[in-house]
Amino acid sequence: LLSKKDIFDSLKRIDSDPKARDRILAMETDFRAKIGSHIKGLPDASSKFAKFYTSPFVLMFYSKQKAYAQVSQIEQDLVPAKVFSSMETSAGNMVEKVVLPIYGWEVVQSAMHSHESLLDGRKIDHQSKKFVGATLKSGPRTLNDDMARNIGNELVERAPSWAVSHGVREVDFTYGVLYGTKKQSNKKDWHILRNIEEFRPRQSKLVTAHKGDWSVSYSDGPLTVSATIRAGIEWWEFLGGRDTWIELCCALIRSCIIPVNKPQPAASYMIADLPDILDMSEIGSGYNVSVLQSGQLEWLLFLARHFCDGFKK
Repeated sequence: LLSKKDIFDSLKRIDSDPKARDRILAMETDFRAKIGSHIKGLPDASSKFAKFYTSPFVLMFYSKQKAYAQVSQIEQDLVPAKVFSSMETSAGNMVEKVVLPIYGWEVVQSAMHSHESLLDGRKIDHQSKKFVGATLKSGPRTLNDDMARNIGNELVERAPSWAVSHGVREVDFTYGVLYGTKKQSNKKDWHILRNIEEFRPRQSKLVTAHKGDWSVSYSDGPLTVSATIRAGIEWWEFLGGRDTWIELCCALIRSCIIPVNKPQPAASYMIADLPDILDMSEIGSGYNVSVLQSGQLEWLLFLARHFCDGFKK
């Protein structure tokens, strides 16, 4: 659980840190360019039917739920539905490409089944002779059994060649999830660790077993290989420190949400607990930061709820 007070204390801390503000501005600029380019290619009302091709069964079930009587009624829902679907497939990849370089990581773009095709990002620490790499997924429920098996197998197979090619003695691998928590996971990610332990070389020595933990490690001669599951905030803290996820949220809000400073009429919501999620009554009325406008603060809570299991008092 997250505390709203802690979130806004972190925002204050970021606001007073010139380096943090610079990172946010750099991400904002890159997000604006990439999101704008992506939006131009999305389906719109002038597109042909084939671009909205989706399950006819879903369309009928949804029409039943809404008590539609004419095709013109379901048509109004096709554009936004397809836009969400199209964005979801590319949003995570876009976030990786924008954010990783800001925090000193290199984006890995490799062909399938190539030397580093398992990786989305990497960082080499030559001083400690450590190769740090990560496979990233956008959400906590995107993994299946086959993917978990392939990731575990490929890590064991590729780790020695990564070590040789980069001149290191340690490979530190992360399966990272961009938002969500381990509690929200479908637990397939834990199978990655089990598979690594199963596939590791026979002569290797198990250093840390995966049972009861979210990591595993083994040594194979001079090489040490470790793997850890990091979900949501855990991943972002590993990438760049404790406030990294909030810096990301600020960059997204600044690049996507129009600031509105004049008072707005009270909103009504369909989602039962959304008013509580967005409630800022415990934050003082004099709260003020420059990195976000007052009208954008509720968006920070909206995004934050995607990184936690709830808010605590």
